[in-house]
Amino acid sequence: MKNHQKRQILVVDDDYDLRENLVEILNAEGYGVQATENASKAFEKLQQTDFDIVILDFMMPGMNGIEALYELKRIAPKTKVIMITAFATIENAVNAIKRGASEFITKPFKIEELLILIKQVLEELRFEYGIKKLEMEDTLSSLSNSIRRQIIRILQSNKEMRLMQIVRELEVKDHTKVIFHLKTLKESKIIEQTSEKSYFLTLEGQKILECLILLEKYFDDNASPV
Repeated sequence: MKNHQKRQILVVDDDYDLRENLVEILNAEGYGVQATENASKAFEKLQQTDFDIVILDFMMPGMNGIEALYELKRIAPKTKVIMITAFATIENAVNAIKRGASEFITKPFKIEELLILIKQVLEELRFEYGIKKLEMEDTLSSLSNSIRRQIIRILQSNKEMRLMQIVRELEVKDHTKVIFHLKTLKESKIIEQTSEKSYFLTLEGQKILECLILLEKYFDDNASPV
């Protein structure tokens, strides 16, 4: 990212009051913030500024958020996207993340929830940078998301857990995103399910956990400016 001192965030939402409130709050948190009301203006800003995160509304006049994701990731592939949606279904969540969103948050939301998500996504950026630096993208890219790393640690401590037990342990409000992350870990053969639908770490997952602990220590000891 071009600006290493202040993280840059772009808010894209047609709701004027929400947009201005987010700009004020995020500025107060120390972020560099710009805002616009539609996708086409967002694309212009993305070509002018190197943003760390785009906060993108799901429903907007003209091109909606899902349609905008493809073009956004083409223009700025390294930029992370947090989708704002009033329709928290598994289908919408999976569709948004498949298109390139890192996270989504459901309206109405508390600002504390969004601030936590922003910190998680920035941690994802840091982790991805470290993996790329170590040339381990193919092996560990599924672990760049902090929720997935938390799931691995929870399962390591508890051996077997059902979906809602994991959701409660994570203290995540929306269980749909946890379902997606569990699916990703399962596809990576890091976790599996018993016949009773409880999740557990595979032998490969336990090896990955050991590597993960070493990697995080390495990243902390060799903090990057990204």
